[in-house]
Amino acid sequence: MDEKKSEDDQHLHDGATALPLLSPSKVEPNFEAPYGPTVHISKHPVLKHKLSILRSSSTKPAAFRTVLREITFHLAYEATATLTTRDIPITVPSAKVQLNGGSGGGDHHHLDAIGQKIREKVALIPILRSGLGMVDPMLELIDNATVHHIGMYRNSKSLMPVQYYNRLPKICDVDVAYILDPLIATSATVISVVGMMKKWGVSTIHVLSVIASRKGLSELLKNHPDVHVTIGHVDEALNEEGDLVPGLGDAGDRLFGTTHPSILEGGGEDGEEHEDQELVHFSKRKRTMSVDVGN
Repeated sequence: MDEKKSEDDQHLHDGATALPLLSPSKVEPNFEAPYGPTVHISKHPVLKHKLSILRSSSTKPAAFRTVLREITFHLAYEATATLTTRDIPITVPSAKVQLNGGSGGGDHHHLDAIGQKIREKVALIPILRSGLGMVDPMLELIDNATVHHIGMYRNSKSLMPVQYYNRLPKICDVDVAYILDPLIATSATVISVVGMMKKWGVSTIHVLSVIASRKGLSELLKNHPDVHVTIGHVDEALNEEGDLVPGLGDAGDRLFGTTHPSILEGGGEDGEEHEDQELVHFSKRKRTMSVDVGN
């Protein structure tokens, strides 16, 4: 037993100088106890796998957009389970039509049936900029939803949200609003937007986010205990700047490629060279690219 432990310890300490290990993938407890039944934290293993890719510093903007889309679709599928339906009449082609390869004329080849249609009028509220990356997968699920944009930025000194854009119509004809923001850090921004939705007149508000801080989630529910929340993971800490730790960096910058080039491509001229040769087989790349072999 001691020998096995010694081998594991040696494996963990091989390589460069040890750094504090942040473990966002650890198993979370059941959050329904402290947060209540309106909060859902996904436990799906595929989502956890995708979330690690989204967090990774090596994930470039194109891949970041793709993975954020996939994660959003997964979370949205779970979040929209609270919607209701109403019965509608539909017609279904009979089996005979399918076998004969055509209708052959006449309505008797179609069967009357009862289908379902979503009852609620749904609106999507992406918080600019990063919330834009969550809109398309939501529309794939609810294609008749309306989209209303809210632009917010955080004051670097006070960490308080500042609104710079608002496209809410004067009259609210929405039953359910899904607020889209990949990250909930201090939660000041999403708390403000939820307040706007209530003032606008939405009866049911659902916040959809990829990662939330424990403190931010608690503050959101403290200020708006009636709000529904679906998220992919809860991070434990915030730094002095109010950012999630480990988080995933600035979601807007990573989504739209506005992060410094040294972060996006591996640094300076070498990063540009890497991008130029990414379609060249590794055996034909310059020696400066050999670091990629085997990755």
